Amino acid sequence: MERRAPTLHDPADRRLPRISPPCGLVIFGITGDLARKKLLPAVYDLANRGLLHPAFALTGFARRDWSASDFEDYVRASIEKHARTGLNERTWSQMRSGLRFVSGTFDDPAAYQKLADTVAELDRSRGTGGNHAFYLSIPPSWFPVVAQHLAETGLNRRTDREWRRVIIEKPFGHDLASARELSGVISQIFDESDVFRIDHYLGKETVQNIMAMRFANTMFEPLWKANYVDSVQITMAEDIGIGTRAGYYDGIGAARDVIQNHLLQLMALTAMEEPVRFTPGEIRTEKEKVLSAVRLPEDLAASTARGQYAAGWQGGQRVRGYLEEDGIPADSTTETFAAIKLFVDTRRWAGVPFYLRAGKRLGKRVTEIAVVFKRSAHVPFPTTDLAESGQNVLVVRVQPDEGLTLKFGAKVPGAEMQVRDVTMDFAYGHAFTEDSPEAYERLILDALVGSAPLFPHQREVEWSWRILDPVLDYWAGQGQPEQYAPGAWGPPSAHRMLADDGRMWRLP
Repeated sequence: MERRAPTLHDPADRRLPRISPPCGLVIFGITGDLARKKLLPAVYDLANRGLLHPAFALTGFARRDWSASDFEDYVRASIEKHARTGLNERTWSQMRSGLRFVSGTFDDPAAYQKLADTVAELDRSRGTGGNHAFYLSIPPSWFPVVAQHLAETGLNRRTDREWRRVIIEKPFGHDLASARELSGVISQIFDESDVFRIDHYLGKETVQNIMAMRFANTMFEPLWKANYVDSVQITMAEDIGIGTRAGYYDGIGAARDVIQNHLLQLMALTAMEEPVRFTPGEIRTEKEKVLSAVRLPEDLAASTARGQYAAGWQGGQRVRGYLEEDGIPADSTTETFAAIKLFVDTRRWAGVPFYLRAGKRLGKRVTEIAVVFKRSAHVPFPTTDLAESGQNVLVVRVQPDEGLTLKFGAKVPGAEMQVRDVTMDFAYGHAFTEDSPEAYERLILDALVGSAPLFPHQREVEWSWRILDPVLDYWAGQGQPEQYAPGAWGPPSAHRMLADDGRMWRLP
């Protein structure tokens, strides 16, 4: 039987890249740091890689009184400074012809009418086909306002042959009640299948490699259970302070900013069962099972820790404490470090503690998942000191040095049988010739294509808040967070939390 050659749009040929359909992307908050440093470069890099349809159009929405040429200059400057693939004049010429700018405030009905006219003009002149996505790169308090105006102008309405989608940046509420309220507003205007909640960590190559490592290899999955795993540590550490983010960060804190979304998502991917198929629905189902099985210890005093970085020296420089940062009230109780212990009450993970920590002004910038295995029950070598020979550890390095590290015992050269810990490393930059796309490239393309395996569902958001809300409620009655020195790995209570369990934090 003659085999049919694959065509450009043949879904059976997995070698072919996904290319967006004719469509437009409207970015609200186009002048913000996120759009300038991440979104605009990501859109350009997609175009430069040939992954956007020639009919693609980009519209910016902001208060600036810009002409078309002003907006073009702004977009080009962003690309020149931040694009991963470098400025190509041919790509830029194609992209520039699809640029539009709408000036207005988020609560100005007239601006939305101008936006509707712009979208209609793009359908006629550019051939975007009625397909449009609205990226809300704005403070969450404006989400309902923008969504309502989109509905009033009819920009949310679609036919069977076209689509309208909304892309929302975190945070998705500040607790369970507000997350449900926000979802209620959005769901009245957009169908849940058309809502894409961005968690940029899920777009990172190494995060997706968790699934590849587990389910494409027979050597790891049999050990990925309570029989062999002692504990799991998930860390997101930054070595900088809040910078100019006081207006956003104070009142939010490390737990809401990082643990509720990034770290609980990493935990769900680490602990989930193998999906039947690699589809958005199947992956979400398995993650939701993990989140719904999470249990907090009863003693939150012993199983949580929070802190604020104090003034001191870091990297040879004198740095301010959190309470001394510009725009931070002197009596702020917002935590810059948070750590919690969780259990996943499933047969696979029964009794295995998951330790999650996140913080600013810590020892180094690193995000990693460390799966710590149990010690060998018996070591027959008389000269081996189990206190010196540590536990096997598999570390998924999410950033900045993306890859995997496996720590295991090996014989020291010499006459005696002495075992010492060594490491085996896999680095993405060394193993593959292909460039790794930025997380926002993958996520924006997924939203335009309509594939959502990496976007949290509202049910995942609610389960995450159910986990975190009791911790936040407990902390609300505890007064000031514990202070820790800049460059340290959190407050003493974080180290006691593991020491009480006979463990210690891994030093990245």
